[in-house]
Amino acid sequence: MLTCTSRILYISCWAPLLRWPPAVASAAWPKSRPCLTVNLLFYGRFTPAQRATVADFVQSLSAAAAPPSVASWWRTTSLYRGGGARVALGRQILDERMSLGRGPLSPGDVETLARAAGHHWGAITAVLTAADVAVAPFCVSRCGCPGQCAWPFHQPLHGPQAPPLVPPNGDVGADGTVISLAALLAGTVTNPYGDGYYQGDAGAGLEAATACAGIFGSGAYPGYPGKLLTDPATGASYNAVGLGGRKYLLPALWDPMTSQCKTLV
Repeated sequence: MLTCTSRILYISCWAPLLRWPPAVASAAWPKSRPCLTVNLLFYGRFTPAQRATVADFVQSLSAAAAPPSVASWWRTTSLYRGGGARVALGRQILDERMSLGRGPLSPGDVETLARAAGHHWGAITAVLTAADVAVAPFCVSRCGCPGQCAWPFHQPLHGPQAPPLVPPNGDVGADGTVISLAALLAGTVTNPYGDGYYQGDAGAGLEAATACAGIFGSGAYPGYPGKLLTDPATGASYNAVGLGGRKYLLPALWDPMTSQCKTLV
């Protein structure tokens, strides 16, 4: 079973996160990149359903759909100068034999894996590892434990212990991975070099999604993700619809126009 240790480990254009109080500010920016290709490298064994959940999310980012949709969530990034890229799904690479072993994989190992997709302008690679692969320094200095990165589909490590929500695709790990990938992609296009939009103290980074941590719907507060939609057939919670009617739960994004966290519902 995919767990939250199978979340996004690395995005090739990732840069240090910066912030500057009191409001989100703008610094030097590169030219806009209208197109963004996202490659997915699955390291270890993933079921076809797990891979499809993540791949369909990426394809849904630029698909035409009525709100609340994945595409309408992504359009918030266009409010940032340099954001709003049109996203396309690139290569899907399967490394089921785990070419570098079960780990623990170092950051350098993850970079080596990411290079397998090749280097192309306007493309990034997300490396996802299966539950039985160890990655350093997950659960130490980076999120990698379900109680940290799979909430609200898993009990949190700290704070109010409300019952976890039912994941919209029936897999805590896959749906938790989508939340993490969504946040990282939003940060990548709005703050690709760590010197674009940021908030607060430069010693700890908050970006478009992480500035709104724990907020998924209106009325959210610590321990409560906010008002969400419910699938009557499964009882799953979601706030966005993607290709083929697939449902997702996506984090709120900081709206630079209103200086507030923007939710879909």
